[in-house]
Amino acid sequence: QVHLVESGGGLVQAGGSLRLSCAASGSFFSINDMGWYRQAPGKQRELVAAITSGASTNYADSVKGRFTISRDNAKNTVSLQMNSLKPEDTAVYYCNARYYSGRYYPQMDSWGQGTQVTVSS
Repeated sequence: QVHLVESGGGLVQAGGSLRLSCAASGSFFSINDMGWYRQAPGKQRELVAAITSGASTNYADSVKGRFTISRDNAKNTVSLQMNSLKPEDTAVYYCNARYYSGRYYPQMDSWGQGTQVTVSS
C-alpha cells in the first residue's frame, strides 16, 4: 500500500507562487502515474496536473502555462510549482498515485490527506 504525505500549501496573494510536494512511502511494486487534484468548496474534485513514470505530463487548461508538475522516481516524490496564482485556484489540493502492489496485481489508487491553498485577491 502507498501512503502519500503532502506539504507546501498556504496563503498567498494573487500573482504569487507556491510549491506543493508529495512523498510516497510504503510497500509497492511500482508507481505509475502521479498527479495533483483539487477540490474547491461546492465543486467536484478535478485534475490539475498529472505525470507518468516516463515524465509525460497533462495539465488542466486552467493552469497551463502557470503550473509545472515534476517527479523524482528515485525518491518517489511529485511536486507542483504554481506560479501566477489566481483566487480561483483556491482549493484543497490532493496528491494522487496509481501503483501496483505486485507484478500481477491490479492498479490501485492512493490519495493524500490534502493541503489547503488559498489565494487572496
